[in-house]
Amino acid sequence: MSRTVYLHIGAPKTGTTYLQDRLSRNVRTLAQHDVHVPTGSMFVSPALFQFRAALDLLDQDWGGAPGHAEGAWPALVKQVRRRSGTVVVSHEIFAPAPATKIAKLMNDLQGSEVHIVYSARDLARQLPAAWQESIKQGRRWKFRTFLDKAEKGDAWFMRAFDLPTVLNTWTRNLPPERVHVVTVPPSGSAPTELWERFCTVFGIDPAWAPLDSERANESLGIAETQLLRQLNRRIDRRTRRSAPHDQLIGRLLASNELVSTSSRRVELPPEREAWAAEQAERWIDWVRGSGVHVIGDVDDLRPRPRGEGVRWRNPDTVSNKALSRAALQALAVMTKEAAKRPDPERELGARIKRRAQEWRSR
Repeated sequence: MSRTVYLHIGAPKTGTTYLQDRLSRNVRTLAQHDVHVPTGSMFVSPALFQFRAALDLLDQDWGGAPGHAEGAWPALVKQVRRRSGTVVVSHEIFAPAPATKIAKLMNDLQGSEVHIVYSARDLARQLPAAWQESIKQGRRWKFRTFLDKAEKGDAWFMRAFDLPTVLNTWTRNLPPERVHVVTVPPSGSAPTELWERFCTVFGIDPAWAPLDSERANESLGIAETQLLRQLNRRIDRRTRRSAPHDQLIGRLLASNELVSTSSRRVELPPEREAWAAEQAERWIDWVRGSGVHVIGDVDDLRPRPRGEGVRWRNPDTVSNKALSRAALQALAVMTKEAAKRPDPERELGARIKRRAQEWRSR
């Protein structure tokens, strides 16, 4: 039984949320063309199933209860082995995996022709997006601190972002024709361009996945990001967070309701631009020298110059006026959400009353 597995390993903040959601929403139509996106059951999306499988392989819990992903990787391998044709697996936390875990993965997928797919983006856009994402996930660090760690290369996100490091680790025993680099198009490109590039590498006709993603994972503005950072400090969000906080802050505040404001977006500071450009040249040299398959243009990895007269705004120092405006918008969102939710005390009272009536009727 012939089987090709395309393992998309990231990087984070390169359109991964969109890709995974679109694949998940089109599982049935893709399967009609012998393209399979593994999942555990009809009650679990492929994106969540594959995330848990990655956690299990890497022995991580990612802020969830210890052991919540246990057994997910063998379950994924079992699903892959049942398929023929093309199988697509995608999650960005695969990117910084150590060599020992990669060896296990390759051993478990023996019998399949494994292709590694890595999507890459210029650091001038990727780093601001990654800092914002970390704030959404509960971190409290300043942008300056985040960038200091990036330049030192000792943070998880840089081990996932650094193209040569990631691909040197993942592709030691693979021929270059089975390694694919998808570049993220520059700002202003057609909205479908990145999706079409992914389709090209997976051998998918875009018409096979007609349902668009409902998850855009939009960026916040400077004021909204600073507001969320301060909120994380005030309510003391930790790495092991509660589901209600994640739902309210991560989904309502950050991802949906505060992204459509007019606040300035977070940008790389001018003094970091030369470093980002140096990294881009190092990445491009590696790609050109490796012989791997490139979908897109390696020039996409070069940061675009800042427009003339465009002043950089420091996201670590936001005016009280801008912060108050963002806070009022957040308060309005939370008030609307609270009004939609049932009163826990009333719900509890109603349940007790029903149980009492049931007991008396026996």
